[in-house]
Order: sequence, then structure tokens, then C-alpha cells
Amino acid sequence: MTSEPDLTQPWLSIKRLFLILVTALVGLVLVQSLLSSWNEPQVASQLQLYQTDLLLEGSAWQGAGLPDDQWPTLRAGLLGQDPVATAQKQYEQVREGAIENMARYAPATQTGESLADEANAGKPLARRVQTALSQQETLLHRLDLRLGLMDAYQERPEAALDRWGQVRDSDTASAPTLRTADTLIRLWQANQANDDDEAWLQASLDGWFEYRALDRLYTVEGREADRAALQALEQETAQGKLVKLALVGALPALGAVTGIGLILWLVAQRVLRGSQSVLRQNAGQGWEIPWTGEIIWQVLIVGFFFVGQILLPLVLGGLGFSSAALSSRGRAIFSLVYYLLMAAGAVGVLWWSIRPWPVPKDLFKLKPSRSALLWGLGGYFVAVPLMFGVALINQQIWQGQGGSNPLLQTVLEEQDGVALLVFFLTAAIAAPLFEEVLFRGFLLPSLTRYMSAGWAIALSAFIFAAAHLSLSEVLPLTVLGAVLGFVYTRSRNLLSPMILHSAWNSATMLGLFILGG
Repeated sequence: MTSEPDLTQPWLSIKRLFLILVTALVGLVLVQSLLSSWNEPQVASQLQLYQTDLLLEGSAWQGAGLPDDQWPTLRAGLLGQDPVATAQKQYEQVREGAIENMARYAPATQTGESLADEANAGKPLARRVQTALSQQETLLHRLDLRLGLMDAYQERPEAALDRWGQVRDSDTASAPTLRTADTLIRLWQANQANDDDEAWLQASLDGWFEYRALDRLYTVEGREADRAALQALEQETAQGKLVKLALVGALPALGAVTGIGLILWLVAQRVLRGSQSVLRQNAGQGWEIPWTGEIIWQVLIVGFFFVGQILLPLVLGGLGFSSAALSSRGRAIFSLVYYLLMAAGAVGVLWWSIRPWPVPKDLFKLKPSRSALLWGLGGYFVAVPLMFGVALINQQIWQGQGGSNPLLQTVLEEQDGVALLVFFLTAAIAAPLFEEVLFRGFLLPSLTRYMSAGWAIALSAFIFAAAHLSLSEVLPLTVLGAVLGFVYTRSRNLLSPMILHSAWNSATMLGLFILGG
């Protein structure tokens, strides 16, 4: 075996000094990123609204083609007894959350210099707070427009007019939002319609809310034929939305039930078979890691955090590359290319760092096999109920705050098929390949030089979670990382956590496609 490099050489002392300086810089950036996510809203509330919108659109279906005695039972099972009231309650909860978020930003606005002035001056924190505050104000106005339409549908016109009036009188509402509020007030209060109201309502509203506004417009104008055509179109659309709603609810539930059954089987096998159980497979095996903790430090700090979070953005920004002015397809391709460059930089530093030593047996092992597939898929199903449970705890801890992966919101709002395909490739293929090589292939085995496999799984999972730079994601991603680490240590095949990781990201992306489509 090649002997370890002599760490007393002067150039190594310079390297250590460089590592210390880079670590301090990376630490500042990471702490700032994590702290700035503290008051950022999670995408979970948006996901809830998308699912609620499916509920509303599906509620319009009248069960055409089904026996009269079956539809009421099926409708109650899928939609509940009063889907509009249920949807309004959920919208009100999101609205309360938006108001609470705005209250959290209030202290940042009560300074001598206005928040907008600080943001224009280029202060990063002020700019992030200003952006978050504007997003919450926009969300609040959008919610009030929709809640008003639900009030009107439930024959509470005064409540609807009051909501729309608050939007119209707001100093922060955008011009299109003000026009929409004014149009709705005129239709319900004055029973008056303008020539361009139809085109405007079709452009400014969507789904169930668009149908309600257009139904009122056609009623005011006495266009009964158009109203009948609108209702027929809504029936046709509603049936498809019900299918989507069933998929969004049934598939995760099926995965959770499968996972619970698998967990119970594994526990029973562990009790009955002891050390011969699947859970104890390769439990006593470790890796003979020749490199020291300094190499771990170097790869993580320089290869992953410094290159990916600091150097690469500076280089691309200096060259004038930015996704801000790109089309939706351009932004998707930019995200993929950026991720591939970050991965190439990290893998390059990893290779350079460990090249003086022979790679231990089974490290970075990628061997297609039935066992690798079973460990990967089995790990996925075990992770589903665990992540559901952690999500409930996490929601109580963060109350909708703590930030989220920005890709989730982007995918929800994206309508271009090519862009969605590129985002899917990034999340379902590029991310699992790179992150499993780094966190499970390199980091976890390297940590076993200094601690047991169990502690190495836990620490590598925490670092994996923190690397995603959202406080609210630390707990769930630590749990997911622990499952990935356990699968790797038992299968001794990097392909297994890659399959698990890819399956998890693929299911997440497909769920977003269904909700946002």
C-alpha cells in the first residue's frame, strides 16, 4: 500500500492554511443561506392549494355515466360532503399563514432606511426580505380574489364584495390584480359587463374560479347558450381532474401502506432470524480507508461547497451567464448545465484528493444486479411512511417557514413540456448519480475510519441534508439520507441508493407534474 504523504512538507502547511480560509468563507455563506431561509415560506402551502384546486374542479362533475345510487357515495369518498367549504377552509389557512409571514418581515421594514432603499442599494438580506414580502403580498391578493369567488358561489355576495374591495383599495396590488377585482365587483354588485371582460377573466383566472366568473358574466349578459357550453366544458374537465385527484391521493397512500408492510416484515424477520436477517446483511463489514480526515474536509469544503456555492456562481456571473433573462426552456437547460458543472468540479476535486491512495475494495462499486434493485426499491418504500411521519412533525416545528428547494415551485408553475423533461432529468438522474457518489460513495465510508457505521450514516445524512440549504428540509432530508446510507452499507453497492434516490425524486417530480399540469 502506498504510504501516506508527509504532512510536514511546507506546501502542505500552505494547503492547510488555504483550507482554513476557504472553510471560514464557506461557513459564512452556509450560515447566511440557512439563516435567510428561516423566514422564507415553504412550498408545501402552494402544494396544498394546487391539490385544493383539483378538489374544486373535480367537485363540478355530476357523475355522468355512473348509476345514480353509486355517484353520491363515490363523490363523498373522493371530495367530502361539502368540497367548496373544505376548499375555502384550506384557503383561509394559507391566507392566515401569509399574514403571519408578513408580520415576521415587519421588523426588517422598521428601520431608518426603507427596506426598498436597502434592497436597491444591493444589500443581500434586505433584497431577500423585500422579495419575500412582495411574494406574500401577491399571494394574499390572489387568495382574496379566489376566496371572494367561493363566498359568491355559496351565496354570500356581501362577503365576496368585501374581499374584492380590500384588494381594489390596496396600495400594493398590481394593476392586473386591481382590474380583476374591479371586474368582479362590477359583475356582482352592479350587474354590468364590459366588452373585454370575457377575455380578461379568461386571462387572469383559471380552473374553477374562471368557470365561476364566466358563469356570472354570461348570466349578466343573458348568454344562455354560452353558459350551457361552459357548463358542458366544465363537466368534461372535471372528470379529468377527479382522476388526477385520485392519483395524487392514492399513489402516495399505496406507497405508504406498502412501506409499512415492508417495515413490519423486516422487523419480524429480524426477531425470528436474528443475525441471519436481511437487516444484518453485511452489518459487520467496513471499509479500509487509507486517507485521513483532512481529505474528507478538502473534498467537502473545496470540492462541493466552495466550487458549487461560491466559485461557480462567481465565474458564471463574471462571464455574463444568468438564468434571469432566459426562456423557460433556457432556465431549465441552465439549471442542468449548472448542476453538471458543479458535479464535475466536486468529482474532480474528489479524484485529485484521493489519487495518491489505492481505492479500497467495494468503494464506488456499481454493479447491476437483482439484489441492488431490491435494496433500492425496498429502501424507497420504507422511506415513504417514514417521510410522511417526519413531514407531520416538521410542519409543527416550522409552521410553513424554513424555505424549500426553489426547483419545486418552478416545476409547479412550468407549462413547457421540454423544460419539464429537462428538470426531470436533473432531479431524477443527475442529482442521484452525483450526490450518491459524494455522500454515500465517498463521505460515509470515509467517516467509518473515525466512527462506527451507524454514526457515519447519521453524520453523512445530516451533512447531506444541510447541503440543501433550507432549514425546514434538514430533518426530513436527514431521515432520507439515513435510509440511503443504511441501504448502501447493507447492499455494498452504490447502485442501490442511486435507485432509491432516483425513485424518490422521480415520484416527487411526477406528483408536481400532476398538480401543476
